[in-house]
Amino acid sequence: MKPIRLVRGFLTVGGWTMASRILGFARDMMIAAYLGAGPVAEAFLVAFSLPNLFRRFFAEGAFNTAFIPIFSKKLEGGENAQGFAREAMGGLASVLILLTLVASAAMPWLVLAMASGFAGDERFTIATTYGRIAFPYILFISLSALLSGVLNAAGHFAAAAAAPVLLNITFVIAMLMADQAGWPVGDALAWAVPVAGVAQLALVWVAAWRAGFKIVPKRPRLSPDMKRLVRIAIPAMLAGGVVQINLLVGRQVASHFDGAIAWLNYADRLYQLPLGVVGIAIGVVLLPDLSRRLRGGDTAGSRYSFSRAGEFALLFTVGPAVALLVAAQPIVSVLFERGQFTHEDTIATAWATAIYGLGLPAFVLQKVLQPLYFARENTRTPFNYALVAMVVNAVLAIGLSFVIGYLAAAVGTTLAAWAMVAQLWLGARPMGEAASFDHRFYRRLPRIVIAALVMGAAIWAVTWAVPGAFAVPGLRALALLGLVLFGMLVYFGTAIAIGAMHMADLKVAMRRGPGGA
Repeated sequence: MKPIRLVRGFLTVGGWTMASRILGFARDMMIAAYLGAGPVAEAFLVAFSLPNLFRRFFAEGAFNTAFIPIFSKKLEGGENAQGFAREAMGGLASVLILLTLVASAAMPWLVLAMASGFAGDERFTIATTYGRIAFPYILFISLSALLSGVLNAAGHFAAAAAAPVLLNITFVIAMLMADQAGWPVGDALAWAVPVAGVAQLALVWVAAWRAGFKIVPKRPRLSPDMKRLVRIAIPAMLAGGVVQINLLVGRQVASHFDGAIAWLNYADRLYQLPLGVVGIAIGVVLLPDLSRRLRGGDTAGSRYSFSRAGEFALLFTVGPAVALLVAAQPIVSVLFERGQFTHEDTIATAWATAIYGLGLPAFVLQKVLQPLYFARENTRTPFNYALVAMVVNAVLAIGLSFVIGYLAAAVGTTLAAWAMVAQLWLGARPMGEAASFDHRFYRRLPRIVIAALVMGAAIWAVTWAVPGAFAVPGLRALALLGLVLFGMLVYFGTAIAIGAMHMADLKVAMRRGPGGA
């Protein structure tokens, strides 16, 4: 992938992810207004997390981690990549249909595994019903992820990046229809989940067909390619399982504090905006690019791609991390405090947001470092590192819950992410020059940090000087917009002034080169 195309790939995926995250904010603002942090909200959030948990095993997680490098190399070498994708789709669909049937029967136990604090109250019954409605989403979204991997490996990023937008659009429409018709909003949200999955699958299937990939499920068989896929996927699945255990630990801790699952979910949405825009863009573009370069023996190109991904990651996460730390309360208040979402909910969510913000660069750096292993078809080492991170998370989340309550879940998640980054970074050293950042990265890193600190001081000064501006009805949204724009101006202005970035970078990124994404 040419340098211009690589950067354009980041921007294409990042742009669509930004649109999805903005719509996600609209969705969560509506959920907060209609349901607050009450039992229906918590029941729906747990039910929706079930297919998403397993999806990370079978879609973005283990399966695509193994599938994309093999498919990319076959595509590069002209080795019937399309036939391999058909076999993979057939195998994946068979497993997921069986999983959906088993999960529906075992839903009460799955709900308790996610949130044992629900036992004996109305949240358990509601979450079980919603879980059975929502769980088939895993089939549609996992097949969608496979087709997205095909498109991304071929350098077609737009449709796959746009698919998540449909999920949030479907949720928003469902809530508006429920409000107008007098239906229960929680029920409407639950039924919107599988509907959105069908829409997402249809979008990427049509896009893949138009791109020349006529992929339909093929009867699964244990061919040499499928054996290789399974051999690589199993350690990745175990690693993904460790990550999901981390999430389960946090949710279990939160389920024992009324409202905490909702507070942590809303806080999660805030840091997921920059995480999604940057992290997903890097993960989608970098893995197939590194896989192709390694096959071609392009060490210099691999190092360039890796270094620019790291630079891109830090430039767009260090600043937001500082902003979430110093301005968490006005951000949460303006976005969510209305209807059933109270000022007490704002304070609780803001604390979690600030803690998650401290981990934001680590969450994204994992997306930069993991492809170094996955592109080499090495999924065992990240699994071992994930085990260590799991222990860190469990010890902190459970141990600190007796001291700081639900916030222990956020602390555990953040520090476990930094532990994972440290291990991935140290473990990549023997990989040589292709896995090391270049001089430009190290020259710009401290300047990015300085620009973020200057911005943080400026934002803090504004929120200290005019705290009431974010509580005035009718004006608080404009006040927050002004704060965001002011923060961006200070951050990027300082970054350009001290050499953390250059205007030429943006011009190159925006220039349409051959084979643009």
